[in-house]
Amino acid sequence: MYDTIIKGGRWFDGTGAPAALRHLGITDGRVATVSVEPLDEAGCPHVIDATGKWVLPGMLDIHTHYDVEVLTGPALAESVRHGMTTVFLGSCSLSTVHVGATDAGDLFGRVEAIPRKHVIEAVTATKTWSSAAEYVQALEALPLGPNLAAFIGHSDIRAAQLGLDRATRSDVRPTAAELAAMAAKLTEALDAGFLGMSSQQLMFDKVDGELCRSRTLPSTYATSRERRRLNAILRKRGRALQGGPDVAKPQSLVAMAASSLGLFREPLKVSLLSAADIKAIPAVAHVFPLIAKVINALGGDFRWQHLPVPFEVYSDGIDLPVFEEFGSGAAALHLSNQLDERRELLRDEAYRRRFRKDYDKKFGPRVWHRDFFDAEIVECPDPSVLGKTFGQVGLDRGGLHPVDAFLDLVVEHGGKVRWHTTISNHRPEVLDRFAADPGVQLGFSDAGAHLRNMAFYNFGLRLLRRVHLAEQAGKPFLSLERAVHRLTGELADWYGLDAGDLRQGDRADLVVVDPAHLDDTVAAYAEAPVPEFDNLSRMVNRNDAAVTAVLINGEYVFGNGAAAELLGTRRTGRFLRAGA
Repeated sequence: MYDTIIKGGRWFDGTGAPAALRHLGITDGRVATVSVEPLDEAGCPHVIDATGKWVLPGMLDIHTHYDVEVLTGPALAESVRHGMTTVFLGSCSLSTVHVGATDAGDLFGRVEAIPRKHVIEAVTATKTWSSAAEYVQALEALPLGPNLAAFIGHSDIRAAQLGLDRATRSDVRPTAAELAAMAAKLTEALDAGFLGMSSQQLMFDKVDGELCRSRTLPSTYATSRERRRLNAILRKRGRALQGGPDVAKPQSLVAMAASSLGLFREPLKVSLLSAADIKAIPAVAHVFPLIAKVINALGGDFRWQHLPVPFEVYSDGIDLPVFEEFGSGAAALHLSNQLDERRELLRDEAYRRRFRKDYDKKFGPRVWHRDFFDAEIVECPDPSVLGKTFGQVGLDRGGLHPVDAFLDLVVEHGGKVRWHTTISNHRPEVLDRFAADPGVQLGFSDAGAHLRNMAFYNFGLRLLRRVHLAEQAGKPFLSLERAVHRLTGELADWYGLDAGDLRQGDRADLVVVDPAHLDDTVAAYAEAPVPEFDNLSRMVNRNDAAVTAVLINGEYVFGNGAAAELLGTRRTGRFLRAGA
């Protein structure tokens, strides 16, 4: 007798092996049988007919910022509904393991565009832990939806040990005792099963709050000595460094990638942010695969993280993190909690000259293409500008510079001017090449962050759709089996997790996908409230007909756009320990 039978689907085991029509029997949360012949359904309480559908291992999301949301909304349903059954916490040097509530608010609020108030409230209301091991225990006491795995954040460790003020000052160097204490915190996290450590050198990630406002993240102040000390622990334990280099300094990128090399020692697993086809620097798309190929050929164990869909972003007025990458933009975001002062700044002609100068500088490393002719207005109290770009609005208003057209609308309407653009991953042929590259990991959704700016919760389904359409057109760039492997077993194996496979004996984390409904809805715009954040409306994805069933640890949790009653009320997921 089985607890659940999934019958007649095209089964993918997550290893890249050929898919086949099979019947799966699930007992006690694991796959008990994978059968060519139909299974006896007598006495089985749950039978799922997967005829004409795909049965896949649950997908992994290797880059999220659910560290705050999981504390008060542990179902994480926005990811689960799209077949993500394992999500990683602790990205970009940020975690809530060691810092207190106020420091967590300062670290997450501006960098990840999660309202600082809600970060502070969530951590204050739930924090009972003072170590990584206690943090894991606290997570496992929650009614988790998906499985979790976690990095320990370098900025978290540093801020907790030095205090946020000292941790974000360039004239402060940690003492030998403080370095030893940071190393001990990292070691304790690895003992608790953490994947490794995330660190960040990106200089436009800025601290919120008042005490250290607009300073860069604590990990950006780390000395080479500190980095080597912590990396040595990761290397010795075979755990991963997730990093974000400073895009303005190519040497930062090279140094972080080269840290993977062993040179008479074991290589360090390094996963860097991020391989992207950046509109502003199209030639760089050739550089990412080359760097990975060279580092790995020399004995490294290096991967780029990559979002395998167009990187489309939305902004309410000027509140978009990419403005942090140049001085005039950062000056405006510095005043995000002083809106009257910001409005006066945006009116000031000297400021506007500075902004125009930053905008017109088209060369050098950057994320945003700085082209207001490629920025469409989708909401505004002035209906005459809807559907137009800021550049076109400038032309309509007598030839105004695009920057002035943008700033005029923001001064007049503030955050009620909503607009969007695509900053990277806009060329399908480059996306296809990255998706098949062995030096690239598929992920980087940023789920749980940038709530009003973007939504990539369903990036796995969008990749599978692209692969499927290419196969149907007779122009395959990746087999479906390989695509599934890249989203599941390949990631789990590299990070050392018991996940991503769907064979006899494996844990029954799986998703049933109807390929007939992998249609245009996967890229459609949608919003939904976040109950944990005072019902703030955030961008989400809605392709409910595509996913007919999601099971976690053998329990049905989601399907056809509806959550099961147990999701978020009874624990289905668990904390997955690296190397276990």
